[in-house]
Amino acid sequence: MAAPKVSVALPCCNCAATLPDALARLLSQTLAEIEILAADDGSTDSTPDILRAYAGRDARVRPLFLSHGGIVAALNACLEQAQAPYVARMDADDLSLPERLDIQARMLDADPGLGLVGCKVRFGGDRRTRGGYAHYVDWINGLLRHEDIFLNRFVESPFAHPSLLFRREVVDQHGPYRQGGFPEDYELILRLLEAGVRMEKAAQELLVWNDPPDRLSRTHPSYGVEAFYQLKTGFLARWLVKNNPHHPEVIVLGAGRTTRKRADLLLEHGINIIAYADIDPRKIGRTVHGRPVLHRDELPGAGQAFCLSYVGSRGAREEIGAFLREKGWGEGKDYLTIA
Repeated sequence: MAAPKVSVALPCCNCAATLPDALARLLSQTLAEIEILAADDGSTDSTPDILRAYAGRDARVRPLFLSHGGIVAALNACLEQAQAPYVARMDADDLSLPERLDIQARMLDADPGLGLVGCKVRFGGDRRTRGGYAHYVDWINGLLRHEDIFLNRFVESPFAHPSLLFRREVVDQHGPYRQGGFPEDYELILRLLEAGVRMEKAAQELLVWNDPPDRLSRTHPSYGVEAFYQLKTGFLARWLVKNNPHHPEVIVLGAGRTTRKRADLLLEHGINIIAYADIDPRKIGRTVHGRPVLHRDELPGAGQAFCLSYVGSRGAREEIGAFLREKGWGEGKDYLTIA
């Protein structure tokens, strides 16, 4: 077998129902020089038998049989065994379209300054019953350029995790996946962006991202909303120290209870919230924990303060961004969107 160009990190745990399709799609990629590191995470169904059968038919399938340790341990076992210069992520319940690995690998070939690439993904769920997830897919599919990914990184994870393909040297330099009470994929993206790693996405849909009811992001507390906010607040606070010309002071857009609870996580990192701004007449003019609630029309001029928008209702992100830009505020210079 030719030396692989891409090592595919494929954690598997009790996925016998979907694993054959995932493997078949990978083995029929137009880029043939791959190895599939299928890390069985202590499965109790027929997953190990399926892996052995595929490995017996195609030497590119390399099963790793592990005791149950969770997805982070499985992913890092794959990284330790990877022989290729590029590593791709894949989940056993998703489907890679035929040219996925070829197109993404060519992106890294063509630009030595790129460290990680994703792609647009095709939502594999029911848009009527999973509208929130479908909306998230539409959002990440709109973030293709590094600048857009970087500016929106504190809203949500800007990538579908199984769509990633990155240089092995990136994790050699900045570390593998980390274990903790947080989403391991989002932590890796934030850490690499903080380190200056450039990221982009292929403009084609190259992965079918399915949405089963037992997906970890739906069932595990490490992927809950509060875990996301705890994680990104630390990265955000470090960014503010270096980039907010008014540090440690910020104004928070949004004065609702949930917004205040999430923004108050910044206080633990030495950030000082000097005011809230809102458009709800029931909140304007009040004082909350010693901080005034302003009408957003009362915000100071561009360059006189730094704002963090925590308003997460559908459509609010775009409306608030348009409002601030009309006032001359620059995204990443005068304000950031956090929800």
